Amino acid sequence: MAATARLSARAYPHCCPNPGVAAILVKEGRVISRGITQPSGRPHAEAQALDGFANGGAAGTALFVTLEPCAHKSDRGPACSDLVVAAKPDRVVIGQWDPDKRTKGIGARRIEKAGIKVTVLEDDASRNSLKGYLTRETQARPYVTLKLAMSLDGNIALADGSSQWITGEAARAHVHAQRARQDAILVGGGTWRADKPRLDVRLPGLRDRSPERVLLTRGIAPDGVRVINEPAQIARLNGVQSLYVEGGAQAAASFLAQDLVDELHLYRAPILIGQGQSALGDIGLEHLAAAHDRWQLSETRKLGIDTFTAYVRVR
Repeated sequence: MAATARLSARAYPHCCPNPGVAAILVKEGRVISRGITQPSGRPHAEAQALDGFANGGAAGTALFVTLEPCAHKSDRGPACSDLVVAAKPDRVVIGQWDPDKRTKGIGARRIEKAGIKVTVLEDDASRNSLKGYLTRETQARPYVTLKLAMSLDGNIALADGSSQWITGEAARAHVHAQRARQDAILVGGGTWRADKPRLDVRLPGLRDRSPERVLLTRGIAPDGVRVINEPAQIARLNGVQSLYVEGGAQAAASFLAQDLVDELHLYRAPILIGQGQSALGDIGLEHLAAAHDRWQLSETRKLGIDTFTAYVRVR
């Protein structure tokens, strides 16, 4: 299942607004077919993996899929649970239940009724691969990742606002790789006016994966940039499952103050700035005790001379 979840990364971000699902068909310990959600959502991962295995052609196999096969009818193609029933694998291993009420539990039961063994793992790898979709379905908003690049003493710029470059090339390339996985990227109006950021992906082979641009401001944005006036309005960003917030300090603080950040990406350069611009503004913290037990370390790595750490919100 971990391999299936890793495969799903190839579906993003072009599969949105559909979930980026992956499916692997295994026979006698060998992968014989695989599939991911295609751009615009069709065909689904299961349809790809089972192509050519209709009418019982998947007998003797196990199908691994990160999300429960869909059960609802669509003009764009058959329900994946029906395709699974027609292919007749010996068993189906599902990473996560689908929270969509049109499918939740229905897809798995339909497959079981056909005499196919079904196991639902609810595993972390599948959940992480689907975090944007699951957050949108259960909380009616995108999954929010907040990125901060700072000095060892927590500054994102000199006192005069100079900020290029705090981190090195390896860290900046890592940021671009993260952008390529997102549906949209957001900055505050102050950062937009001061830095005029391009907010695109400039890695070879990934330039077509530049996310949609969003501006947090009460002012007027240029053409091609969506505008929200406050963090809670991310719920209005239709078609966006994952949102990458890049700052500045006040925008970051406003998302944290409203508890809308699901993941933190911190890039620390081995430099000291002293009296500079802090990475965060006021996040509304009144008691130190409330700051504890909110964030769990999920990843740490060296990027050249810089250090990257990721934390997920404990909910």
